[in-house]
Amino acid sequence: MKKLLVLLFSFLTIAAHAAEPAEGGEFKPGDMITHHIADDYSWHFADGVVLYLPVILVDNGEVNVFSSSNFYNEEHEIVPYNGYVMDHGHIYKANEAGEPIADYAGLYDISITKNVASMFVSVALMFFVFFGIAASYKKNQGKAPRGMQSFFEPIIIFIRDEIAKANIGPKYERYMPYLLTIFFFIWFNNLLGLMPGGANLTGNIAVTLVLATMTLLITVFSGNKSYWGHIFATPGVPVWLAPIMIPVELIGIITKPFSLMIRLFANITAGHIIILSLFSLIFIFQSVAVGPLSVAFATFMNFLELFVALLQAYIFTLLSAMYFGGAVEEHDHVGDLGHGDGAHH
Repeated sequence: MKKLLVLLFSFLTIAAHAAEPAEGGEFKPGDMITHHIADDYSWHFADGVVLYLPVILVDNGEVNVFSSSNFYNEEHEIVPYNGYVMDHGHIYKANEAGEPIADYAGLYDISITKNVASMFVSVALMFFVFFGIAASYKKNQGKAPRGMQSFFEPIIIFIRDEIAKANIGPKYERYMPYLLTIFFFIWFNNLLGLMPGGANLTGNIAVTLVLATMTLLITVFSGNKSYWGHIFATPGVPVWLAPIMIPVELIGIITKPFSLMIRLFANITAGHIIILSLFSLIFIFQSVAVGPLSVAFATFMNFLELFVALLQAYIFTLLSAMYFGGAVEEHDHVGDLGHGDGAHH
């Protein structure tokens, strides 16, 4: 019952935003969708419920801190403030006319945006959950798991046995903290993004880039002699092919985490866009008859996104473990005349 109420509130929130017309009274679904999936300096939970986040600007060594609400007047129009102006989701130095100076150097924006605030919320939630589970393990040592521990323990064991052990091998333990962290970080943020007023954190390509880069760095620094030997001197490959094979192998190192970045970003963002697009149909056709069909499809997509939220966390963790396993795996090659002459352990 609680899930249905949350789902209903989510739909009413999205529909309320979708009904807000753009300037001139014309509804523009593209603007509405972009507003909801993009990062922002304020957190819009529902109509009239807005959390204005702190703006932190470093201007040639001078730090300026103020609320993002200062960029809006009583009619909620964007206005310059303190020599700065907000334009298309970015803050610029403003000239005397209040127009942005695009080529102004020395301004660094380290503000707490909606995605950053959402990340803090998810990290606080993870600390609460897993410190609670750790305390439960200490208290119920040798006893059957209880509470949150009983829910999360099978998931942790699954990641350990079916992902880490199966793909990395005997050296899996050193990678477990990272694998557990990225799995629950991605899963929690995927779910939070589906909540009413949730931020599209894992649909931000900068966030997925950082996660993929961390996987890349761990893979590269974990690489053993056999791993690098397969890249710079692939067994069974003629020497004259080395100038071709080495660049291909090096590009492969980069493209693997690149695919992680794009996959997570694209799938999460696409889900938000589809749900919002389905609601937009009601206001595009301006017909009540379209409403039930639109809501039915949006409901189906919302439940599907709950599965996608878990699936994407699983895929990212699984592929990361596979890359780590390839980096630490030991190879014993017998002969070097071809791939058929080697024994792979």
